[in-house]
Amino acid sequence: MQAAAHGAAKPSGYYAQERDDLVRLLPRPLGRVLDIGCGEGGVGRRVRDAGATWVAGVEADATAAARAAGVYDEVHVGPVEEHLDALRGPYDTFLLYDVLEHLVDPWQLLRRLHDVASPAAHLHVSVPNARHWSLLRDLALRGTFGYTASNHRDVAHLRWFTRRDLVGALADAGWEVLAVTHGPLRPVSRLLERATGGLSAELLVYQLAALARRSAPAARP
Repeated sequence: MQAAAHGAAKPSGYYAQERDDLVRLLPRPLGRVLDIGCGEGGVGRRVRDAGATWVAGVEADATAAARAAGVYDEVHVGPVEEHLDALRGPYDTFLLYDVLEHLVDPWQLLRRLHDVASPAAHLHVSVPNARHWSLLRDLALRGTFGYTASNHRDVAHLRWFTRRDLVGALADAGWEVLAVTHGPLRPVSRLLERATGGLSAELLVYQLAALARRSAPAARP
């Protein structure tokens, strides 16, 4: 998680998420883990339980980072862009859960992670889904983007990704995409997904996740 922006108050639990649903998808062994946007350390506890040998975090919110310090082997406080040169790699697993959408230049971050990545490193990211039907409805019929204090249209989100955008961003930065997943669908949505051969899923889920593996580093501009 990234720090609140524009003075928006975040709800209780915003920085405490453990993301069991995503941690279960990580390839083992996890090795040395870097959790960018680590919040209060909920994910760190889960990856340590899953066998991580070293867990480092980066968190922009100082209060959340102080709580995470009791869980991680090291925590860097501040925007991730300011700490990249100080990170002590190599890391085998990178976690960026609900992070890319908060960054001015997420594409540069994805490229720079190669500098601290092991040769066979994995990267796991999650982002809000820009093609969710409710956003299309609000733009077309209600004439509003509909920012809120948290969740899908968090006022702190600077970037938006569809499935194609997310895959393209990772590939362009030298990460080979292995899988794109989403959370469970409601029964009626599962029926629609089957009826459309899976094409409707991207309109029905609020969040997307992508697992990628390091490939040849992309050339920097």
